[in-house]
Amino acid sequence: MSRVDLTDAAADLLRRLTGQHGPLMFHQSGGCCDGSAPMCYPAGEFRTGGSDVHLGDLTVAGVPDPIPVWMSAAQFEYWRHTHLTIDVVPGRGSGFSLEAPEGVRFLIRSRLLTDEELSALD
Repeated sequence: MSRVDLTDAAADLLRRLTGQHGPLMFHQSGGCCDGSAPMCYPAGEFRTGGSDVHLGDLTVAGVPDPIPVWMSAAQFEYWRHTHLTIDVVPGRGSGFSLEAPEGVRFLIRSRLLTDEELSALD
């Protein structure tokens, strides 16, 4: 059981971005610049620390390194009961996220976790 997953379209884009930028990471934005979009960075470019929660790692076929997904601890308190799926849609997102020049943007789709899933994660 994982708190985070991705769609096939997002996996395809992550394969391309990994080829261009090397290992990647996500940080779920808290809403400042681009709503609450998942922001994709080269691994280590966005500094995480004690005020962040590691939601899990995405395994993408054809990408050698798992892609860690992070969220601020304050935001996690609101989202702790949700499963997040990273998707990609047409449109322009934030200039800070690696997909911006591609004419697409990452998007979070969420659903509530079941009681069984929450128990497994805790």
